[in-house]
Amino acid sequence: MDNAKKGTENRRNIGFSVPFPLVKEKKYKYTTVFGAKFDEKPEHMTQLNGNLLVFKDHKRIILRGKIDSLESEILKVQILCQKLDMPKLVKELQEVLDFVRNIMRCEVLDEKLDDFKLLGLTPQELREQSHYPKKYFGIGHEFPSYEMGEVVVAINSIRSNTREVELAAYEAFKGEYGNVHREDLIKALNRLSSVFWIMIYKVRTNKYK
Repeated sequence: MDNAKKGTENRRNIGFSVPFPLVKEKKYKYTTVFGAKFDEKPEHMTQLNGNLLVFKDHKRIILRGKIDSLESEILKVQILCQKLDMPKLVKELQEVLDFVRNIMRCEVLDEKLDDFKLLGLTPQELREQSHYPKKYFGIGHEFPSYEMGEVVVAINSIRSNTREVELAAYEAFKGEYGNVHREDLIKALNRLSSVFWIMIYKVRTNKYK
């Protein structure tokens, strides 16, 4: 083939692509909010949900830690009440513990918390009774004192723990301008404080005897 024919043949070949083997993109076990991907979970990171990793100081992870601590404190108070032969209070604390665990579940799975009752009371009734103890229990609202006994002090401790969890929930779910997108969880935690006040009033008025 002379040079002229070779040039013509070369021009004809321009534009024809040479097939390359397809390379499959590697699949990683974990991903992150900032785009990094891992096969192994770094020690300084944890799962937010599914395979999504965040740093361990993420606000929702801090919230989960505080909920976990609250569960532990409720268990301690159950043991105390069991030793003091207060089965009704042990049972009510179990109801509360199950409720707290459901809050954790809804947070982790991004599920809405359903309407609820605690101690047989609606959220509005819980708020009402905790705010007006004179009307419902015949005693006024007083700051807890060691003179009220170890059960009252123990319940007050988990009440204050609940307030810390509520604040952590607000920090985790507040928007740029202070709005929140998990009002269901924040409301539930607020009503938990009411539950513990009611328990305190019931202990003081011998409702668990």
